[in-house]
Amino acid sequence: MPSVLDRSRQKWYHRRPLLRTAYFTDLQYGSYIAGIFSIVESIFMITLAVFDVYCLAEASPGSTHYRYFGFSFLFVYSGNQHVRNLLITVSVISFVISVALLVTSVMMVMALRKEKEAKFRPWLFIMFTFTAWRFFAIIFRSICNDLYYSYHQAVLIIWILLIAANVFAWLIVYSNYQELTDITKLEDMAKLKL
Repeated sequence: MPSVLDRSRQKWYHRRPLLRTAYFTDLQYGSYIAGIFSIVESIFMITLAVFDVYCLAEASPGSTHYRYFGFSFLFVYSGNQHVRNLLITVSVISFVISVALLVTSVMMVMALRKEKEAKFRPWLFIMFTFTAWRFFAIIFRSICNDLYYSYHQAVLIIWILLIAANVFAWLIVYSNYQELTDITKLEDMAKLKL
């Protein structure tokens, strides 16, 4: 029977931590980078959600509005009113989850300084929820919106890349969480023996 400590013989999902390093740095610094990345991403998503709600509010069925935001943008929506309302709902839910991600990301970055692994849990839960939500939301938006337009193509490609980065960031922070939890257990056992 292989030893529990023999990492090479364990299945990948039994290993603690899942990742030994963040491939380009250690887990601690990689978690900082993941925290900063999720802060930037949540601000980006908040901005994008507000912009999407504004565009859909301006583009009620049958109306046409022209605006200029550094690029010419034609507000036209010719689809079903119910689909439009669902797109607005998706943007509002994305906004709420992004605000939660922003708050938990700041909490996690502050917890990383003191190595308080228990405060990683909210970020792990919200980041998992955010990534899963964005996966389903981008599929829904890609079906509803016409991918003929370059804006929708760009958003699809950006979110595919960001979802992959989110999974990697989550794995890094989770591995750091596992490592710190194991160290805390060892420290607690050492205190009990004294």
